[in-house]
Amino acid sequence: MKEINSKKQLFASITAIGGYVPEEKRTNADLALVTETSDEWITKRTGIKERRILNSGLATSDMAVAAIKNLLATYQKDIKMVDAIIVATSTPDMPMPATANIICEKLGLDNVWGFDVNAACSGFLYALDLGSSLVETRRYKNVLVVGADKISAYVNIKDRSTNILFGDGAGVVWLEPSMEEGILDAVMHSNGQGREFLNIEGGGSLYPTSENKNIEDKKYIKQDGKVVFKHAIQSMSDACLDVLQKNDLTIEDVNWLVPHQANKRIIDAVGKEIKIQPEKTLVNIANYGNTIAATIPLCIWENTNQIKKNDLILLTAFGAGFSWGASILRWSI
Repeated sequence: MKEINSKKQLFASITAIGGYVPEEKRTNADLALVTETSDEWITKRTGIKERRILNSGLATSDMAVAAIKNLLATYQKDIKMVDAIIVATSTPDMPMPATANIICEKLGLDNVWGFDVNAACSGFLYALDLGSSLVETRRYKNVLVVGADKISAYVNIKDRSTNILFGDGAGVVWLEPSMEEGILDAVMHSNGQGREFLNIEGGGSLYPTSENKNIEDKKYIKQDGKVVFKHAIQSMSDACLDVLQKNDLTIEDVNWLVPHQANKRIIDAVGKEIKIQPEKTLVNIANYGNTIAATIPLCIWENTNQIKKNDLILLTAFGAGFSWGASILRWSI
């Protein structure tokens, strides 16, 4: 195992992980009934076969709570030990209060620092970097980092450019201090130059639902697929190489690449760009589609049987804004 030079004596380590996806499936065959498409067309262009859809009447917080309970049961963790919860989401239960607040109430936590992070599909990486910083400063000892989105609430079922891509889900990791290597480093970026190419315009202060400004046309997620495709590949590839070089590592040192699960062609292209062996890339997009902030923790959660303690894992994501980045960590479980 290659040693990593670091001045830090305390690391934030992932000591537990959990996940949740709804039971209801929306298959490619289902979409073929409402739009002009086919299983072959969708699979060829995205690698997606089905996605999960949360029932109406339930919200992002419900999936997050289910993922947290899965973590607690699997690793015998005590929820009362948690002193901070960071929730990465672009689909909060409501504009206010924060979804993290609602999660605290549902879990019976009444003295926890909880807040949301909105960086779209890069949200989990942003929140993970924040959470590790809280632990490294010794101000917080047990931090839950959640990635959860009910993006189906913002998908126009008749829009083929988006209905084939997105599904609902939640993933969570538990961070705590360790003298052994854990979260090692990250590079995060945003520039605002991509807001017209991937967005949900309605519901904010610019186009509030309380005003009649043709909000119907603005309440759904929209994207220019070609622009996003190009920027995603270049940005994630550059971020991966940057964080490795920053830490005197090469792609040969990496045991696993866990990219944001947006599109199988993007995942494959990033792998080729950074020259990682295909079998080292973890993928679960076929079953869940793009679950926004939940994709990376869900993909790790589903593959914990393959990941060994001390494996070096490279994470990367790209989302609306544009926002993007990459993280490296030493697996601690």
